[in-house]
Amino acid sequence: MKEYNKELANLDNVEILGFTGTIESIPKTLDQIDNIRNSCCDVGIIQLMNADAIAGKEHLQHGTIHAINAFKRGENLANDLGIEVLLRTSGQRQISKAFDILGLKEGKMNMAVVLIDCPDYFVDELSCIFERNDAVLEADESILKNLYDIPENELKTIKICDVLIDKTSKLLVEQ
Repeated sequence: MKEYNKELANLDNVEILGFTGTIESIPKTLDQIDNIRNSCCDVGIIQLMNADAIAGKEHLQHGTIHAINAFKRGENLANDLGIEVLLRTSGQRQISKAFDILGLKEGKMNMAVVLIDCPDYFVDELSCIFERNDAVLEADESILKNLYDIPENELKTIKICDVLIDKTSKLLVEQ
């Protein structure tokens, strides 16, 4: 198992980016991502997710900080920090459900990328594979409402980002 920086307590070593691109093969795309990471240090995290399932940068930041803190406390649900980010952001305890919501799909898609402890040039490397587009991180309420099964009346009083952040926080209470 890779050794992660357990001293992370904030988002200082985290970068959240948006991209668009076409995934022709998920395994080949993941191999490309691993090659980027392995070309440098083999300890940084590059986690790609379905940006359409993200309710904005704040939602992703919240899931990331909860994942980092779970590793610091030894309360992680996954053995990999990137997968833990996926779980926490999706508000799920099961990896398969988290991948159903936030996982990559073959074809054209919007992607959210979380970089943890990665050098700056990783952004350039990713930009050679995908097109940089941070606008994909903005919430699409109609997609999110259906994806996370959020009742319409709940959205009359609470922003969708806050609803999803609440789902992430509830994972802490359930542990």
